[in-house]
Amino acid sequence: MDQANGRGELIMPRIPLVDLAAAHAEVAEEVEAGFKRVIADTAFVGGAEVAAFEREYAAFSGVPHCVGVANGTDAVELALRAVGVGPGAEVILPANTFIATAEAVARTGARPVLVDCAAESYLIDVDAALAAITPATRAIVPVHLYGQLAPVERLRAGLAGRDIAVVEDAAQAQGATRYGRGAGTDGIAATSFYPGKNLGAYGDAGAVVTADAGLATAVRTLGNHGGLQRYVHDVVGVNSRLDGLQAAVLRAKLARLAAWNGMRRAAAARYHALLESVDVLRPAVLPGNEHVWHIYCVRVCGDGGPTRRDEVLARLNAAGVAAAVHYPVPVHRTPAFAGLGGAFPNAEQAAAELLSLPIYPQITSDQQEQVVAALRAALAD
Repeated sequence: MDQANGRGELIMPRIPLVDLAAAHAEVAEEVEAGFKRVIADTAFVGGAEVAAFEREYAAFSGVPHCVGVANGTDAVELALRAVGVGPGAEVILPANTFIATAEAVARTGARPVLVDCAAESYLIDVDAALAAITPATRAIVPVHLYGQLAPVERLRAGLAGRDIAVVEDAAQAQGATRYGRGAGTDGIAATSFYPGKNLGAYGDAGAVVTADAGLATAVRTLGNHGGLQRYVHDVVGVNSRLDGLQAAVLRAKLARLAAWNGMRRAAAARYHALLESVDVLRPAVLPGNEHVWHIYCVRVCGDGGPTRRDEVLARLNAAGVAAAVHYPVPVHRTPAFAGLGGAFPNAEQAAAELLSLPIYPQITSDQQEQVVAALRAALAD
């Protein structure tokens, strides 16, 4: 219900960037039942709930193997280690990504090598990635940003005959496909179940999916202290396992994920229509992609001067619209990775001009109309 402030002015209800409470309301009973199963079995690490989720998420992803891990950053690291990435290697990734992608590379002992993103899709520039290959390159990590897949088929074609792995970072693309195929169906992909993702846990969680049984075994071994049997440690691993309570949450949500992704697509289509006459650049979808709209980002262009994006964001937030920025600082501009250097103009422009609007399955058309009205007002001089 609308409220009035102390001056009698009408205040619109706050519109969240992501509505986790609405999602929970739909699955609360199933989650409670799942928690009861886990507690009754005292299966807090691994167990039947985790095994069931791994089977179900593998089937959803169109691959035979899924290995649950503790979080999405671990998922990328373990996938990289499974394909043989380690100290002395180089791994190519886009500058336009969350820092976790670069962190995962660094944690293997390899050196991150950044390349720019494409100007319109903001996904990895394939030509730049192929041009950055050196004798030390052991993997390329295309990041499937915002809910659509990067053109991995072009990467694979360019890598034909070379011993360089493609490790997909699919943390934002659960259920997305490219020409009918999902992430990991031709190799290996890592994903995150951070609460705000399309498929989100009630804490940190992640997974690796793959069509390769050997890679699945390697990931499971590495994430279980380097062994598959108790007190047998074949390699130096880590402790990164999906817990039973999170698996129960994920199973309940997974049953609705296809429908929820469809609702996101409908919401994105409404935004696309509502924004037709608004002075922003709407997101582009690559041909062949089935987008799942984890993020709906528009570009607030600076017209050759300083970007207006931050001012527009502040105005939206003040109006009760919880818009946000993904991501305000490219990887090479962070203090943690400043030593990587390089010039990546498309990634820097994206960081300065992209603005994420609220989107989630339960968002209403009225809420979207309010978001766009607030955006139009925020853009007015």
